[in-house]
Amino acid sequence: MQAYQIHSGQKIAGLERVQCESTVLAAYEVRVRVHAVSLNYRDLMIADGSYRSTGDGPVIPASDGAGEVIETGAAVTRFRIGDRVVASFFPGWINGAPTPQNTSGALGAVANGMLADEVVLHENAWAGMPAHLNYAEAATLPCAGVTAWNALFVEGGLRAGDSVLLLGTGGVSIWALQLAKAAGLRTIITSSSDEKLERARTLGASATINYSSTPEWQDEVMRLTAGRGVDLVLEVGGKGTLSRSIRSTAMGGTIAIIGGVSGFGGELDPFALIGGAKRLSGIFVGSRSMLEDLNRFLEVTALKPVVDRVFPFQQAREAYSYLEQAGHFGKVVIEVAR
Repeated sequence: MQAYQIHSGQKIAGLERVQCESTVLAAYEVRVRVHAVSLNYRDLMIADGSYRSTGDGPVIPASDGAGEVIETGAAVTRFRIGDRVVASFFPGWINGAPTPQNTSGALGAVANGMLADEVVLHENAWAGMPAHLNYAEAATLPCAGVTAWNALFVEGGLRAGDSVLLLGTGGVSIWALQLAKAAGLRTIITSSSDEKLERARTLGASATINYSSTPEWQDEVMRLTAGRGVDLVLEVGGKGTLSRSIRSTAMGGTIAIIGGVSGFGGELDPFALIGGAKRLSGIFVGSRSMLEDLNRFLEVTALKPVVDRVFPFQQAREAYSYLEQAGHFGKVVIEVAR
């Protein structure tokens, strides 16, 4: 089988295409022909060595992929040959609360991931694809889609009429914008690009803020919400944004920490949390049951994710570089097989 491997810290140039031996299936394993893989900022962190949990040797990267079942083990009951499936980010986290045990095998970091033409995982690690999505669209579900779902509706507990602030126009933020719109939430989104903000409005953003021309964007959030603030912020920035996110949040609201693109410093003011009865909540993607809940929501709403660009398998490095340049709107996908 064909796959890519990378050593953590070897940068994008260290991504190498290799030939691997196909494994014999165990009783409960499923072999999938991968059709598409979606990249996340995490994949760049693994490449540059800044991700906190990686192995010592080379790993097949990328957590998110979609494909077709081509072989099943003798005891498999959940899937049949021909089924269209997506991999769950944490193969061992089926439902319930996260634990060190069920989140220890995340794909594409310590364990081999999806950037290969075939992947073998336990049947419990797979979920069915929504019927209306193609493989490129479905490949965006396991990390960005589930993270947005978890932040908004599981950890965030938002309901129709609530408000959410989305930082930037990357994969998680655009997924959250689409889900929020479909669920009847009021959405405010930020970007340094007026063109991207216009695209966000076409997807249903209630209001937009250019943080380059409005550097004190937390004040604009308060103005847009009549001084109340939003019920939830999806915090993806980190340094320079966290304190503003806290100030943008309504009393009793939540700041969902999705990531820290710029890192974190000493900008946290605990008294701003205490006095506003606000809470910080770390979002560590989600379980397979959250992925399945998301899939059902998509089928009912017929919602399709935004795919910015699709690269062929032989241009995996170019896909990584394109993501690193941060000019994308939505998700960057690698097509593995047609």
